[in-house]
Amino acid sequence: MRAPSARRHPAAAAPIERWVRRELTRAPRKAKSLVVTVWGDAIAPHGGAVWLSGLIRLLAPLGLNERLVRTSVYRLVREGWLGARQEGRRSLYRLTAAGSRRFEHAYRRIYAPPIEEWDGCWEIVLAPTAALSAQQRRELRNELGWEGFGLAAPGVYARPARAGRSDVLSEVVGALGLERQVVVLSARDAPGLKARALQALAGDSWNLAALATEYRRFIARFDAALELFRAGSAIDPEQSFVARTLLIHDFRRVTLHDPQLPADLLPSGWPASAAYALCRDFYRLTQRRAERHLVATLETARGALPPAAAYFYRRFGGLR
Repeated sequence: MRAPSARRHPAAAAPIERWVRRELTRAPRKAKSLVVTVWGDAIAPHGGAVWLSGLIRLLAPLGLNERLVRTSVYRLVREGWLGARQEGRRSLYRLTAAGSRRFEHAYRRIYAPPIEEWDGCWEIVLAPTAALSAQQRRELRNELGWEGFGLAAPGVYARPARAGRSDVLSEVVGALGLERQVVVLSARDAPGLKARALQALAGDSWNLAALATEYRRFIARFDAALELFRAGSAIDPEQSFVARTLLIHDFRRVTLHDPQLPADLLPSGWPASAAYALCRDFYRLTQRRAERHLVATLETARGALPPAAAYFYRRFGGLR
């Protein structure tokens, strides 16, 4: 991945341009992962389908050349995220049903605030080793990990229960075809028993110290950029799109490893709420200019990029 070529910007935008260049050089992002971020954050709300040529133009300022974009999209097609349609020499790529489901699950967690209240109930998945192949165990572990489950014991996964999440677990188990191999339970600590509480598993099942470090690094890197955007008055829409993409890409990388435990199970001074507030404020500040850049850069088979779906404006508690 390379840094974008030099461009002229208003003087007010120069510090932002320097910050973007520094970010792209200091911490190169993997091309396929960056394509996933852009598709889920920016393209999916606008219908989920774009011409490859437009996608290449959109990703160029993020340091991705044509070869990297083509290779990444090809891999996402092979993995079932995207489907392709050829029209003459042009290629239109669209989210598949499986890709839409993955994005919906992931981004529902990214844009929602941290859990504040919890009633003490847990969701437990029992996956006996003898009932699953090695590949099934690996796929189940990965999918449950993305949904915030920790490994409490061999073949036993747990996460704090939260309203509205049980349907997601059913979809995961169904998509993997494991309805007859795994057992899903709701559980609480038995009152009066002198045994280790489920809450005590938090430190064993999730690496909370490493996660806190990643959140603090995110805050340190993006807090200064937020102040630059607040101070700037003539900010380029392209720079807004690039900054918003880097923001949500790095926040996604941290928060998708976060089991999003309720406050009762977290150590004091937990930084997730501060990171979320920073991401929310930065996203709100850049989203209007970033959307203008999208509309100017992309088009679909029917012409202009359609307006963002209503759910886009519910992100982070509401966008303008």
